Amino acid sequence: MARKKKQLPILEKVMITDVAAEGKALARVDEKVVFVPYVAPGDVVDIQLTRKKNNYAEGKAIHFHSYSEERAEPFCEHFGVCGGCKWQHLPYEAQLKYKHKQVVDSLTRIGKVEMEELFPIVGSEKTTFYRNKLEFTFSNKKWLTEEEIRSGESFECMSGVGFHIPGMFDKVLDINKCWLQNDISNRIRLAIKNYCLTHEGYPFFDLRNQEGFIRTLMIRTSSTGDLMVVVVFYAEDKERREALLSYLVEQFPEITSLQYVINGKCNDTITDQEVITFNGKDHILEEMEGISFKVGPKSFYQTNSEQAYNLYKITRDFAGLTGEELVYDLYTGTGTIANFISRRAKKVIGIEYVPEAIEDAKVNSALNKIDNTLFFAGDMKDILTEEFIRQHGKPDVIITDPPRAGMHDDVIRAILFAAPSRIVYVSCNPATQARDLSLLSSDYKVRKVQPVDMFPHTHHVENVVLLERLSDDEIAANRTIDLTSDDKD
Repeated sequence: MARKKKQLPILEKVMITDVAAEGKALARVDEKVVFVPYVAPGDVVDIQLTRKKNNYAEGKAIHFHSYSEERAEPFCEHFGVCGGCKWQHLPYEAQLKYKHKQVVDSLTRIGKVEMEELFPIVGSEKTTFYRNKLEFTFSNKKWLTEEEIRSGESFECMSGVGFHIPGMFDKVLDINKCWLQNDISNRIRLAIKNYCLTHEGYPFFDLRNQEGFIRTLMIRTSSTGDLMVVVVFYAEDKERREALLSYLVEQFPEITSLQYVINGKCNDTITDQEVITFNGKDHILEEMEGISFKVGPKSFYQTNSEQAYNLYKITRDFAGLTGEELVYDLYTGTGTIANFISRRAKKVIGIEYVPEAIEDAKVNSALNKIDNTLFFAGDMKDILTEEFIRQHGKPDVIITDPPRAGMHDDVIRAILFAAPSRIVYVSCNPATQARDLSLLSSDYKVRKVQPVDMFPHTHHVENVVLLERLSDDEIAANRTIDLTSDDKD
């Protein structure tokens, strides 16, 4: 007979004191840190512990004795369940304050970085409907909220379309209205849902048993007014597929690119699948300062278009380009930064792991008649070698925008060998950025730091750092100190 799991204790009248990593807040009880989601500093709550370790615990607020003055009313009906937009209960100015603090704490605590200039975080002008891309999942196992379960209502239809519940790969929260993307996204999603539920032969996908017909939906909007819809089916049924897609053409003339995928794999990714155009173009266009960017269904493009423009302007300004520089753009993606800065550089070399992204980068250069860019596809640590640098020239400026994990040690060694006079480091993870800055500190000094909020109502923050190379004497002195430290160890 299985032993019943022991109920963890309830902590009463606990004051929430700060915001922590991953969007949670924290309290301190008996010298132990307790992490709690969906609360704000200043709240006084009872906490039901859900996990208890030697040096920390996790829990959820089950009763509020008093609310913080630093609070906002969540605007989304799905807040607290869907797993996104976890900071809706914080006023936007407070969100910016905590994101700025996150950057400073990471750089000073992890990287021991001394910052000459630290600028206030750049907030997003739009705090709702700011995303240009969302992906939804159709499921025959929609998630029932605690309120729905308590209601005792009988749910005959368990089909829903929305976002995966965190930690539940086959459960989807049925979304009524999402505040992240232009409302045309809500109307298209609900129209497809209604069509499938009112017409025979459109079962929502069962991810656990791998059966059903309609699987996922991607919607991309652009600042130019273009609109892409990609419907993913599990198997081909030409008659029903064409009927649904024709319905979308008729109901939504705003769609400029309607595409579909037949994905019979076990997972939802379409990167290795053929995307077929049903109506309109096979891409949409984005635009910045007169430069057009072709965005396909598999292309990466910053999901907050307007704030991406601010991010790239800061990056270009930090680079200090005069038109005479050789620039390396590491982790270039589809070449957005490379093409954006190309008019102010002598030459830009972009490197990216994904071959399809590099093809997009080349297309975007050709589209804009940009002839001073050169792109290479491959693993960064394998491409950016001393031999590569000798062949293509030592860069005057390196711009790097790595994934959340940061840069490989070999890449950092190659950057130190390349010895550019300036490095602009764009990061979506200040913690790994701080680690990398520490590894570069023997040769470089952090001159400027500019946090940027790309994702309001989440804990995520971007950060742009300008590093300038030290004098040869300073570098030699630093390396002597490092060697002395190693000897002591």
